[in-house]
Amino acid sequence: MKRAAKPTAPTDDATLVALLRGVNVGGNNKLAMRDLVAVFEALGCGDVRTYIQSGNVVARAPASAVDGLSDAVAKALRAGFGLDVPVVLRTGDALAAVVAANPYLAAGADPATVHMMFLRDAPSAAQVAALDPARSPGDAFTVRGRDVFLHCPNGFARTKLTNDYFDRKLATVSTVRNWKTVLTLLAMAQPQ
Repeated sequence: MKRAAKPTAPTDDATLVALLRGVNVGGNNKLAMRDLVAVFEALGCGDVRTYIQSGNVVARAPASAVDGLSDAVAKALRAGFGLDVPVVLRTGDALAAVVAANPYLAAGADPATVHMMFLRDAPSAAQVAALDPARSPGDAFTVRGRDVFLHCPNGFARTKLTNDYFDRKLATVSTVRNWKTVLTLLAMAQPQ
């Protein structure tokens, strides 16, 4: 007699994408990716994977732990490695929504000129309205919730649409990824 398969318990895990700002950039904030994986695992995450050396992590975490995970990772990095690194989180679903909603790609922009700025906190309408659309001639931005779509046809290295500008004007912390990295992280966050 064939035994019935044991039912699996439902899981409340969420797929998360963690974006650390300023890790292994220009020789600063050096952190081995195996150490970063260990930090996430110590905080209860599973299936932890990194992409390139600049602080991109895809992991599974209990849904109940998602809200505090950003602060917990930042605190662990400070305590264990002496790094003061902002951590911005998105769920896999939120990242998929970002990819689907890019206004510059919908208008035909070259993906190599498109970047995403991920904000830790959602700005107020007044803060967004105070941003200068002419700050960086030739470049454009669109703010939607905690995400800023950037179109920098003259190159991201030349834009005045910087983390510092948005952090000051929107009273939050941001981190930027190029479009190729965003797509790769989304692919990593998809169910296997």
